[in-house]
Amino acid sequence: MNGALSGPLAELLVAGNTVLAAGFVVFLRVGAVMATLPAFGEHSVPQRVRLLLTLAFTLVVLPAVADDVLAMLAGRPPPLPVLLAEVASGLALGMTLRLFVAVLQTAGSIAAQSTSLAQILGSAGVEPMPAMGHLMVVSGLAVAVMSGLHLRVAEALIGSYALFPPGIFPSPAALSEWGIARVAETFRFAFSLAAPFVIASFIYNLALGVINKAMPQLMVAFVGAPAITAGGLLLLLLTLPIILPLWNRSFAGFLANPFGGP
Repeated sequence: MNGALSGPLAELLVAGNTVLAAGFVVFLRVGAVMATLPAFGEHSVPQRVRLLLTLAFTLVVLPAVADDVLAMLAGRPPPLPVLLAEVASGLALGMTLRLFVAVLQTAGSIAAQSTSLAQILGSAGVEPMPAMGHLMVVSGLAVAVMSGLHLRVAEALIGSYALFPPGIFPSPAALSEWGIARVAETFRFAFSLAAPFVIASFIYNLALGVINKAMPQLMVAFVGAPAITAGGLLLLLLTLPIILPLWNRSFAGFLANPFGGP
């Protein structure tokens, strides 16, 4: 009886160890993404919650990529280069997703500097930024989560195995070219979102210069400072409902095809 059971139990133990090894490999990539993932990977989220979220995403991704990971392992424990490759692939995806948070941070900083609100409404948070930028970041992340960010992240993680096969280091040349393009796109997108504030600031300063030329005795700085502050807050009220959907649409489009493949 014991001999009859020892064979199936041994096979079950081997299969369990193989699945655990595959799960650990997937966990490394998911964990690297979660370290920098917008919303779920923020410093304000407790570490235990982030760990549980990482395990949850691993359980979602593992069944979809189990065949590729098990074929790569071929029944042996994952060697160190495989583990490092998974971490590198996860960080590559996570950092590019993090750039979308930098879009809102940069746009908020440009808007605050343009409307002279950077010093008046500054912030002393973990990542110092004007309050206008903090408001954009928190609002944008809230909109992304309500729009199903967890589903799109899971799809992006599963899709990453098509371009970055398990156990293979990403090409440094292709990765650097892709990263530089994403950084350039980040600053372009941030400036386009903050363009209304830059245009309003230009018109304000131009009008202030004309008034100063016409009436040199008038202290235009004291008269104009409350106007630009009120105008900046009013412009934020009017443009934020437009900025956030534009940003969320771009974020969703990137998550649908993060690596620009077919």
